[in-house]
Amino acid sequence: MKRYVQHEPFNIYQFTVSDWPHPIHKHSYHEIIFIRSGSGRHFINGNTFDYATGDVFLLGPEDYHYFEIGVPTTFCYIRFTQLFIKAPTLGQFANWLPTFEFLLNTPYQLSGSIVTDPVERELVDHLLIVLIHEYGSGERYDELIINSLMKAILVILARNVVRQQSVAMNEQRRPKLIEEMLLYICQHIQEPNALRIEQLVERFHLSPSYLSVFFKRQTGESLQEYIVKYKLRMIEKRLRFSTSSISEITDEFGFTDSSHLTKLFKKYYGLTPSAFRRTESKISV
Repeated sequence: MKRYVQHEPFNIYQFTVSDWPHPIHKHSYHEIIFIRSGSGRHFINGNTFDYATGDVFLLGPEDYHYFEIGVPTTFCYIRFTQLFIKAPTLGQFANWLPTFEFLLNTPYQLSGSIVTDPVERELVDHLLIVLIHEYGSGERYDELIINSLMKAILVILARNVVRQQSVAMNEQRRPKLIEEMLLYICQHIQEPNALRIEQLVERFHLSPSYLSVFFKRQTGESLQEYIVKYKLRMIEKRLRFSTSSISEITDEFGFTDSSHLTKLFKKYYGLTPSAFRRTESKISV
């Protein structure tokens, strides 16, 4: 499978086509795809989605995709690498990396466009217009403005992913409180003490019993089960796409020791972390 490589940390590319010019492919970078106009079908990781004006897709380096264009389509691609994500001007924003981790580890590719609400689409489009203008402004290019706009867009995407999760769970309406709780968990997933029931009770001003019942009613999972599964999804990504050692991953996610991580991972995946990494390495080759 073809793999496209980008060496610069960030770029924006807008184009209009009647026929899709690229084969099915992966990338060395992350990309947000905005459908400015047109319609057709988008094939992502073996799934097929109809697309139309206003749709937004977010893909990571290992996602593979291609388009089948029905009506001539104007695409806007924002492409960025890990160097962009870890840039000092982005690092100054509180909760930047956890917000991105939340997007990266949510299976949004299973539900198509991650922005469906007309008001949210309009808001994202306004930000995109300003971003395109600043990026193409030559001497007036301002890195801080670009990064601030990107942060705003990604936070809005994260908000929409949370809202879509409620639809997937067949809930008619999810209170704003559960959205805040899920984002809080995402932002503190590497801080076990911050996710203790005592801390959550204090943070959200609920009794321990009500918080537990409320969370399970809204998500279909217990609080502890949700935290464990979310953490393991992130660890799975580390094992697949990073060179971090098992010991480093153990420390990063606050496990007491590697044996604790190994026991938990094997319970859910049927393999130890080391065996999982070896298996995935053989598959990717």
